[in-house]
Amino acid sequence: MSVHISFDGEQLSGREGQSIGGILLANGHRTWRIASGSERGIFCGIGICQDCVVTVNGAEGVRACQRTACEGDVVEREVRA
Repeated sequence: MSVHISFDGEQLSGREGQSIGGILLANGHRTWRIASGSERGIFCGIGICQDCVVTVNGAEGVRACQRTACEGDVVEREVRA
């Protein structure tokens, strides 16, 4: 079964049960956040480093490596100084 999410307006698909980070990586996105002027994506993959945080359905600071993607999720980049 597949799941579909939106990332900055782009429609992406992945497998049911896959993390948001996994779907982003599988669709060619290696970075999706900017912090201190540097691009960030998954670094540790277990929720400790917080490099992969995104906004999901309006909620900021969601760890993409930990959050299971749900059908119709709206995912947006976060930019932090």
